[in-house]
Amino acid sequence: QVTLVESGGGSVQAGDSLKLSCAVSGLSLNSYVRMAWFRQTPGQEREFLAAMSWIEGNTYYADSVKGRFTISRDNAKKTLYLQMNNLKPEDTAVYFCAKSVIHSIESKWYTDWGQGTQVTVSS
Repeated sequence: QVTLVESGGGSVQAGDSLKLSCAVSGLSLNSYVRMAWFRQTPGQEREFLAAMSWIEGNTYYADSVKGRFTISRDNAKKTLYLQMNNLKPEDTAVYFCAKSVIHSIESKWYTDWGQGTQVTVSS
């Protein structure tokens, strides 16, 4: 059974940085695995932020976070990260990591999800 557990969220001021982690277990991290970060605010659809092919390390970002957020992974620790810099109040959301076997920005293609971690940015 695949388990994804996010951590690292919190309450910060605008301009601050946070690094989210997503611990992965129960999954063979092979070349078919694509990992991504999404976020969601109440009443809204989940918003794609960034994705990475686990083995090749190729990355892809939404325009809204390009240049501020960086996705990375530590294969030995089986952990996915999202470094978030220069945070803005509009970044306030619940952040999720997710796993797919195809490259997509659409949440419907991601079959496994973590429970989410809250990020709150105040002005």
